[in-house]
Amino acid sequence: MVHIVGAGPGDPELITVKGKRLLAEADVVIYAGSLVNPALLDFCRDDAKIYNSAGMTLDEVLAVTENAEREKKNVVRLHTGDPALYGAIKEQMDAFAAKGIAFDVTPGVSSFLGAAASLKAEYTLPGVTQTVIITRREGRTAVPEQENLTSLATHGATMCIFLSVGQITEVMAELKNGGYDGTTPVAVVKKATWPDEQILRGNIDDIADKVKNAAIDKTAMIVVGNCLASDYELSRLYADDFSHGFRTARSTP
Repeated sequence: MVHIVGAGPGDPELITVKGKRLLAEADVVIYAGSLVNPALLDFCRDDAKIYNSAGMTLDEVLAVTENAEREKKNVVRLHTGDPALYGAIKEQMDAFAAKGIAFDVTPGVSSFLGAAASLKAEYTLPGVTQTVIITRREGRTAVPEQENLTSLATHGATMCIFLSVGQITEVMAELKNGGYDGTTPVAVVKKATWPDEQILRGNIDDIADKVKNAAIDKTAMIVVGNCLASDYELSRLYADDFSHGFRTARSTP
């Protein structure tokens, strides 16, 4: 069996209980060494075979997996964050299925959620926005034209932008062209939840200079939106004039 496991955003304690157990039971671990915190490998058995996929091709990953399958060994394919986001797991799952290799997926805490925790932010504030857009700017991987940042910015929602901090000037220009005001709050979180986490705060007009001055060019989440400001409405969920299945209203609006 191959277990595709989300490692979480960086802090080893943020892997799921199930993910930690699967790591501890694995005979073979293939981990995304360019992003996964190597401290997570401390959960592995001393006799587990460990491979860093940062320098491997897809065929090499599959070869290791097939060999382990032949030997009836359990494999953990360890991805950063949650493997469903920018994890390139679909091609692996399709290859496993074609080769008759059984697999499952264990979700993880994504870095965009790790960033929210570090920022002490709520992305979906009442009266501000109830939508979160997870996206990236085009780089070596193409982005469909209808998903360009200028188009997405027209919604005015909270945006969590992956894999784009190296193009921070272009990102901010496109967001502004799409309708965000230059004073819209922006936060950049480098290596969210890691011991060397770094947080920069600013707005669309000034964040690019701050990022460049801090020499941040990779491994960072860009969060954009008025959810990072303090003006919002209180939730109806806890209002004393609001009834729901577990509580009767205690006053009238």
